[in-house]
Amino acid sequence: MAQTVGDYLLRRLRDWGVRQVFGYPGDGINGIVAAFGKADNQPRFVQSRHEEMSAFEAVGYAKFSGEAGVCLATSGPGAIHLLNGLYDAKLDHVPVVAVVGQTARSAMGGSYQQEIDLQALLKDVASEYLVEVNVAEQLPNALDRAFRTALSRKAPTALIVPADLQEQEYTPPRHEFKQVPSSPPSTPRAVLIPPEDEIAHAAEVLNAGERVAILAGQGARNAAEELMRTADVLGAGVAKALLGKDVLPDDLPYVTGAIGLLGTRPSYELMRDCDTLLIVGSNFPYSQFLPEFGQARAVQIDIDGGLIGMRYPTEVNLVGEAKATLRSLLPLLERKTDRSWRDAVERNVADWWTTLHGQAMLEADPVNPMRVVHELSHRAPHDAIVTADSGSSTNWYARNLMMRGRMRGSLSGTLATMGAGVPYAIGAKFAHPDRPVIALVGDGAMQMNGMAELVTIARYRKLWQDQRLVVCVFNNHDLNQVTWELRAMGGAPKFEESQSLPDVPYAKFAELMGLVGITVDDPGDLGAAWDTALAADRPAVLDVHCDPELPPIPPHATFDQVKSVTEALLKGDPNAWHVLVQGAKTKAREVLSGSR
Repeated sequence: MAQTVGDYLLRRLRDWGVRQVFGYPGDGINGIVAAFGKADNQPRFVQSRHEEMSAFEAVGYAKFSGEAGVCLATSGPGAIHLLNGLYDAKLDHVPVVAVVGQTARSAMGGSYQQEIDLQALLKDVASEYLVEVNVAEQLPNALDRAFRTALSRKAPTALIVPADLQEQEYTPPRHEFKQVPSSPPSTPRAVLIPPEDEIAHAAEVLNAGERVAILAGQGARNAAEELMRTADVLGAGVAKALLGKDVLPDDLPYVTGAIGLLGTRPSYELMRDCDTLLIVGSNFPYSQFLPEFGQARAVQIDIDGGLIGMRYPTEVNLVGEAKATLRSLLPLLERKTDRSWRDAVERNVADWWTTLHGQAMLEADPVNPMRVVHELSHRAPHDAIVTADSGSSTNWYARNLMMRGRMRGSLSGTLATMGAGVPYAIGAKFAHPDRPVIALVGDGAMQMNGMAELVTIARYRKLWQDQRLVVCVFNNHDLNQVTWELRAMGGAPKFEESQSLPDVPYAKFAELMGLVGITVDDPGDLGAAWDTALAADRPAVLDVHCDPELPPIPPHATFDQVKSVTEALLKGDPNAWHVLVQGAKTKAREVLSGSR
C-alpha cells in the first residue's frame, strides 16, 4: 500500500518523539485520522471534548514536559476553536505545534462548506511560523520548521494541510531547483552568554547594593541552584512572578512568594524597601509592584533581547540563558557580610506564613477557601503537579500553596483565560503519568468546560501508572473574581444575573464517570477529604462548598480599592453585611499577626 501524505505526517511526528496528539476529528482531517488507524495509533490520538481543550492540553503537556505539545483540528470550526489555547501558548511562551485541516484545494476560494481563510485566522497567533502545505514535497521541511521554530522561540506554530492532499501518495522532495529538503528531526540547543564586560558591570551594580531583591520568573526554572547561590551571596530575598511560582520552593526562608495583585505581603515589602533589583527570566508587566522608579539600581537577565529593559529602568541588561549567565556572574559577586537585610526578609516571610495560617482558620459560611489550599499544602506529595484556573481560586493558589520538593505548578499566566485548569492537568498526566496531578478550579471554570473534560479523564485514566488526578472545585455559586473586581475597581455591587451560578453536584457527576467524588461542606472535614482524594486509586473530584464573601484582599490594598468596595456595598450589594464581617476578620488576622 502506498504511503499517503497523512501517513508520512505521522511518521515525521514519531521521528520528532511525539507520543500523543491532542485533537478532535472532522472531515477536514480525515486523511490524517485514517493514518492514525493504519499506524496502530502511534502517536496516540487523545480525543478531547472540544478543540479548545485539545489546545489547552497541548499547552499543559508542553509546560510540564519541556517538549512541544501537538494539537490537531479540522478546518474552519475546528481551527477557530483552537485559537484560545494557542493564544495561551503565545502569551506564556510555550512551544505548541498545531496541525489544521483545510477544504480540498480544488474547492478553495469557492465559498465551500467550512472554508475560511486559515492564513488570516492564524496569522497573528502563529506569527513565528505559519505555512499551508500544497504539495507533498513541502511537508518534511514545513513540519520540521514548525517544530524547530516552536522549540527555539517558545511559541505556537501552525501547519495547514488541505484535506485532499492528506490522502494523496507521498513523494519526497528531490535534489533539484525549487525543491526544499530537510534534515532529520533534532533539537540542537545553543547556550547564550552575555559578554564578559557586561557581566562585570552587572556584578559591580549588585555588589554595591545593601538591600538586594531578586525577582524570578519562569525563565529561571533551569537555574534554581544558581539562583539560590546568588541569593545566598547577595543576602537577597527572592520574589516570584506567578508563572515562576515553581522555580524555587516556598519553604526556603528567604523566598517571599508571589508578587503582584495576587502576591504576598513580604514580596510587597521586599520591593518597597530594596535598593537593588535583579530580575531573572521574568517579563512581569505590573511596574506598580516593582520598586519606585529611581529607588533601585537594577540588572535584568533574559534569553529574549526583545523583552529586556521593558518594565523597569534597568542599568544593566544581560541577554543570555539564566543558568549560564548566573554561573558566569557568581564568581564576580562579593558575599554580603551584613546580613541584617536578609534577616529582616526572613522574619517577614515567617510572619506571613503565620498570618496565612490564621486567615485560613477563620470561620466562614460554610468553608473558608483559603483553608482548602492551606490543608493541601501540608499534604501535597513532593512530586505533585498543580494546575490552577483563572478566578478567585487563583488568589489562594498564588498566596497559600507552599511549593515543596519537586512540585511543579502553572496556570494561564498572561492570557488569564478561564477553563485551562482541567485540560492543563490532563496534559500534565500525559507528560508525567507517574506523578500525582492536582487541579484547583472555580465552579465557573468547571461549568464552562471542566465537567466535560472529566469524561476525557475517565476515558484515559488507565493509561497512567499513577492514576491520581484530583480536581478540586471551589464551589461558591459565584463568578467570584469578577464580583470582587466589580466591587473593588468599579464600586459596583454584585449583579446577580451575571454573577450567580447554578448549583451543580460536581462530586456526584464524577461518580457517574466512575471517578471518586467527595463533597465537603464542613471545614473540619477538609483534611480527611484531601487524604482520601490523594490516596485514591483513580482520579477524584473534591467539591468544596466555599464562602463567596471571603475577600481576596491584597496585603497592599489601596485606599481607592477599599473605598470602591465600601461604595459597592452601600449601593445595595446583596451580601453586604457578610462581606464586611469576613473582610474585617481577614484584615484583623493580618494585623494581629504582626503586619506593618
